Amino acid sequence: MNTQKELLRKEIRTKINQLSGEEKSFQSSQIFDALERLPEFRRANIILMYWSLPNEVSTHDFIEKWSVLKTILLPCVEDNHLVLKHYKDNSCLSVGRFNICEPATEEFLDYSKIDLCIIPGLAFDKHGNRLGKGKGFYDIFLSNIKAVKIGVCFDVQLVDNVPHDDWDRKMDLILYP
Repeated sequence: MNTQKELLRKEIRTKINQLSGEEKSFQSSQIFDALERLPEFRRANIILMYWSLPNEVSTHDFIEKWSVLKTILLPCVEDNHLVLKHYKDNSCLSVGRFNICEPATEEFLDYSKIDLCIIPGLAFDKHGNRLGKGKGFYDIFLSNIKAVKIGVCFDVQLVDNVPHDDWDRKMDLILYP
């Protein structure tokens, strides 16, 4: 276990918990407004996102808004890896492992068609390094994805340096308020 990573996880969780619901909502809005202006987003047809938990950049409204015009994929944890499934609407969601809502739809298998990935994390730095929750699901999964990878985070999640290992996957861009 990397103690530097564990200490940073604890520090960032504390900072996120200190943000009010209104501040999380405001910052989430700013992040997704910026995302909509990016050429990478405008060109994208198939987008990997995530259904946010209460202490993550909120994706729910953004997914609802764009799922009528773009194909939105959400990750599901099966066994010890991520699989992607199509998001249709809220009625397709059910609570999966780790209390995360996941679509109960068909699996998406052609990763080469993904245009853009919007990735959560506990901490990011301006060099594209990402600190996840420690299970390695995204790092393993993203090693097979060629699409542009954008990390999204609240301002308190951006740090000078994220400790990283060779297997950690970098983001191409980090969006924060």
